[in-house]
Amino acid sequence: MQYHLNHLKELEAESIFIIREVAAQFENPVLMFSGGKDSILMTHLAMKAFYPARIPFPLLHIDTGHNFQETIEFRDQMVEKLGARLIVGSVQEAIDQGLVTEEKGFNASRNGLQTTALLEALEKGKFDAALGGARRDEEKARAKERFFSHRDEFGQWDPKNQRPELWNLFNGKKQFGEHFRVFPISNWTELDVWQYLAAEKVELPNLYFAHTRKVFLRDGVYLADTDFIAKRPTEEIIDMQVRCRTIGDMTCTGVWPSSATTIEGIIEEVATTRQTERGGRTDDKRSETSMEDRKKQGYF
Repeated sequence: MQYHLNHLKELEAESIFIIREVAAQFENPVLMFSGGKDSILMTHLAMKAFYPARIPFPLLHIDTGHNFQETIEFRDQMVEKLGARLIVGSVQEAIDQGLVTEEKGFNASRNGLQTTALLEALEKGKFDAALGGARRDEEKARAKERFFSHRDEFGQWDPKNQRPELWNLFNGKKQFGEHFRVFPISNWTELDVWQYLAAEKVELPNLYFAHTRKVFLRDGVYLADTDFIAKRPTEEIIDMQVRCRTIGDMTCTGVWPSSATTIEGIIEEVATTRQTERGGRTDDKRSETSMEDRKKQGYF
């Protein structure tokens, strides 16, 4: 156990070092916040990185308008507690302005529309670095990312032309209009995240813990019942004890049958499961390269 605690401390030190590098190298960074466990971890690490001062950059949440209500409530409570500045980019506003077109049909989702809202928010705020909570173990496209991930003036990512990162040296040089996405917890696993959150006693949304919810089964994935999703006549709404492993747009965030009502129970589940946490994300199933295609266009 002592060895494992040392492992978590090494991950913590690496992430805090990268967060401080961002503050040192960039003029106007922002921390992307979704209300999920990874962005909560990122916020906690940023708080530790600059303590006793407040986090020196704002939090940016891209609101699809189809979020779990619990996520929004937790976000607002956490921001108030930290005394942080919150910026909200709105997918609904992007739709209203004609920048994107809302999908129709049973599989409609606003998840992919976040890219436009994100790029608009980064441009409006003149942010030159956006810290995100992506991890390499989540998905094969994210495994290709560097800690400092360069984006061109259109917010696009070229996975075949990334800068080397040797001996913890990070190159943040860029041209006017370009920016970086920075991923300080790239080397963490899902299990690392949960064990660290448990050790640090970090407060989490109740969505992560088992609770009874109305759900329906679609293509092997349980989805929370909501007016945001058009149900097929054959899809039966049932009450089930479930929890979220990831938190995002309700239209594509699967929920998992679970009895884990404590963080210790979650750790036991994660340690024994064979399916990745994004295995319940229906947006990742649209094509073999779904995530990579979205990231090239400017997605998180």
